[in-house]
Amino acid sequence: MERNETAALIRGGEAVFGLELGSTRIKAVLIGPHGEVLASGSYDWENRLEQGVWTYHMDDVWHGIQESYKNLAASVEEKYGEKITHLKALGFSAMMHGYLAFDREGELLVPFRTWRNTMTEEAAADLTSRFGFNIPQRWSIAHLHQAILNNEPHVKDIAFITTLAGYVHWKLTGEKVLGIGDASGMFPIDSEHNVYDSGMMDTFDILHKEHNLPWRLRDILPQIRLAGEDAGELTDAGALLLDPTGTLKPGAPLCPPEGDAGTGMTATNSVRVRTGNISAGTSVFAMIVLEKALSKVHTEIDMVTTPTGKPVAMVHCNNCTSDINAWAGLFKSFAELIGAKCSMPQALDTMFFEALKGDADCGGVVFCHYLLRRADHRHGGGQTAVYAPAGQRVYVPELCAHAALLRNGDIENRHGYSDRKGARGG
Repeated sequence: MERNETAALIRGGEAVFGLELGSTRIKAVLIGPHGEVLASGSYDWENRLEQGVWTYHMDDVWHGIQESYKNLAASVEEKYGEKITHLKALGFSAMMHGYLAFDREGELLVPFRTWRNTMTEEAAADLTSRFGFNIPQRWSIAHLHQAILNNEPHVKDIAFITTLAGYVHWKLTGEKVLGIGDASGMFPIDSEHNVYDSGMMDTFDILHKEHNLPWRLRDILPQIRLAGEDAGELTDAGALLLDPTGTLKPGAPLCPPEGDAGTGMTATNSVRVRTGNISAGTSVFAMIVLEKALSKVHTEIDMVTTPTGKPVAMVHCNNCTSDINAWAGLFKSFAELIGAKCSMPQALDTMFFEALKGDADCGGVVFCHYLLRRADHRHGGGQTAVYAPAGQRVYVPELCAHAALLRNGDIENRHGYSDRKGARGG
């Protein structure tokens, strides 16, 4: 598309805006009618470990969103000489799971508990047993159940719980809805009817009858929306939240907010039955779209859905690129100490390309990466161990090969695929 054509498209409000809140970066993109990228913007951020809880402050969420949008808008003006005043549509996705609980006034009751937290082992095991359905520790319902078991005082004041994508969408549209894929990481889904599993909701409510809670579970969960369904439009307040300059006008429709698993499936065209993909980020997970839901519990396999509600088997591991980033940062710092200029992208590219030169056995180097606790390995987390053969020289390419390719990806996902193969048809 020629520059003048693109400028006219943007001026006419025909461009589509999308934003994802990842664990270490918020990414915004503007696309044309055929999916072509017109401009992008981003903002780097990090979670905080506060009082033993991995969290993000809500002020950081909005600052990051606004900075990403501002950077994108600046790129549009520089490339095409246009300001973004209207959009054809918008969509938001974010890291799944976690715990965001609000009262009737819309105030956050406790700090955001992200998917990285492994504090719900008791709750997850209890619900898995009662539901006959695997409930991972990072799921929202595990966090809620654990809060009740811990007698946390905020529980009685809950009026609404949601995910990060659901929260952002709510503030931009006023709609308390969630895409079914993201919802499937909050509570189990009945994939035949594309709703929360009603029997399991009843089980949960009966389980906590003795606590005399003033709410039922079905009343505090976001409403489910499938891909393509109406999920509201950008309000006046929402437009100002996204673009505080007031240049962007309200009225554009938003698609249902989704989780990062759904965006990964869509981006890799892996939403049909018998297709699958692997997503490598702060965590790593492999997914396969199933013909039908599994008939029994496999604790290594999480059951989620596509954005249209088809059942998906997922194997998720907490640790992936955090370790790679740490090694790249170490190499970058060393390069700078000896007077060489090196950016993080350069350090990462060098690691990945040098990894291709490493020996097949990585020179005997073995990484054990446990930055975050691994529930399936019962390890406490917070460390990385490196093992190398005694008296043998370790070359950086071999180190990179293991750090970048094996420990953080291939071995983890082969573990997942072997488990899934064992559960085929099961």
